Amino acid sequence: MAPSGATTGAGLLEDWRLIHNRIIPTAPLSPEDVRERAGRNRLDVAYADGVAVGCSTVRPPDEETPAATVIARVLPGFRGRGYGTALYEHGLAHARTLSDEGVETVVLASNTEGLRFALARGFVETERYVLPGDTVPFVTLRLAEDPTPAP
Repeated sequence: MAPSGATTGAGLLEDWRLIHNRIIPTAPLSPEDVRERAGRNRLDVAYADGVAVGCSTVRPPDEETPAATVIARVLPGFRGRGYGTALYEHGLAHARTLSDEGVETVVLASNTEGLRFALARGFVETERYVLPGDTVPFVTLRLAEDPTPAP
């Protein structure tokens, strides 16, 4: 299993959207939302035996966040099998080419497995915020002492 490495294609984007919306039900995205994100972010999908099992987002730095952002999501039934690690490492390698200001991730606070995954990889919590109309916060975490600077 390896992430697709692609960021376009209707099937890939729909697989990405379905996984995103299942993992983050408080902030569902439409197909149009995903197409817009694919234009500015790297979106990948991990497949196992032809089944979409996870997805990732790599956001480049912007005016608000000088760090690159890597988010890996794996469907509950496929966690603990290395898919999240593969998505994360694939995204991290790309993120390191985008910024020398570090790497961040964002996890829905109710996703305790996702928070454990990030903390186990050296991320530390920096912020919690609630989107308008939501009740469950998102947690921003920053990779502490990133050992491999961008080239």
